[in-house]
Amino acid sequence: MGDLAESVPGLTAASGGIVSNGSTLPQPTGDISETQTISADEIALYDRQIRLWGVKAQEKLRTANILLIGIKALGNEVAKNLVLAGIGSLTVADDQVVTEDDLGAQFFVTEQHIGLNRAEAALPQIQKLNPRVTLIAVTVPILQQPPEFFSAFTLVVATNLPLSSLSTINACCRLSNRPFYAAETHGFYGYVFADLINHMFVIEREKSNVPTVLKPETTTRTVVASTTKKENGKLIELVTKREIYSPLILANTSPLPQQHLSSLRRKLAVTPLLACLRALWDYQNLTTKSYPSHSHADIELFTQLATQKHQELRLPTESLRSEFLRSFLQSLGSELSPVCAFLGGQLAQDVINVVGGKEQPIQNLLLFDGEESKGPVYALHPIFPPL
Repeated sequence: MGDLAESVPGLTAASGGIVSNGSTLPQPTGDISETQTISADEIALYDRQIRLWGVKAQEKLRTANILLIGIKALGNEVAKNLVLAGIGSLTVADDQVVTEDDLGAQFFVTEQHIGLNRAEAALPQIQKLNPRVTLIAVTVPILQQPPEFFSAFTLVVATNLPLSSLSTINACCRLSNRPFYAAETHGFYGYVFADLINHMFVIEREKSNVPTVLKPETTTRTVVASTTKKENGKLIELVTKREIYSPLILANTSPLPQQHLSSLRRKLAVTPLLACLRALWDYQNLTTKSYPSHSHADIELFTQLATQKHQELRLPTESLRSEFLRSFLQSLGSELSPVCAFLGGQLAQDVINVVGGKEQPIQNLLLFDGEESKGPVYALHPIFPPL
């Protein structure tokens, strides 16, 4: 591990904590299920959440090394929730400096931090939330890191990056068998994508009279085991399931599941945000610009791309309204605290569940429309013809 740490430029951390000009990354955690025994002090500190997800899940959290890429408003919310939950370490990677725009929706930086690196400026404030968590800052562009850099982490969360960067990081995570999340917000809109590769989790429920059958439940989810335990005089069933995931580069071109296309009513219920998000990623690849400007040419190109993506999804033309396109375009690049708080909370909770091996995780794209107060999840996977 020392060789890897020495090869990572732009690395700093803080005491307890935080290291200045440090040269150590978190040690590789191996399988996500590895744990260490939790102390009595930690049981007292995390009592409320242990009541929710149990001591074993908390033990897994306390040894988890999470990489968070991007520490803007959405990253702030993810960092806050993970650190308060008691993860082992959080590495924040961000090569940008704090600007005046960052002060509008972010709470780890102030005017005195303008011009400083975003990750380094945020670390001391994050540390105040939970001194037990080790914090590390990486200040060079994340794509300059070698693929093996990502193997040091239990899980990777990437925020506010274009599709090309996300796909590269996703591929590196798959090489190291590390779960990967991507997320971003644009005003009232946002998304969370999950590629957990091959994830096992346990659902606890009261034992029913109907026996649990070990079989596939969906094209991606299979029931693989079932055991029971007694708790407070009740018989509790522990059902182990496996979810199979697709990388972002494949999910981005995958069709909607058939259940969303079985009737006109269901087609109309699919959010046009899906087509707009895919159009934005295509626009970024075609133009190398982050967002369309207000020029006629940019608006026309984006509209054409969104219409094309909507048609590829086999959705009716009338569900892609000009009002929605206008609202989405006007929201691009902006940060709204309530939207970041909601989406960041959902993302952090899913990370906690995945690390703890509890509950059904996101499969695999959550889209949030704050104007409609809706957050549908679509399972997007390529369809291969039968052999």
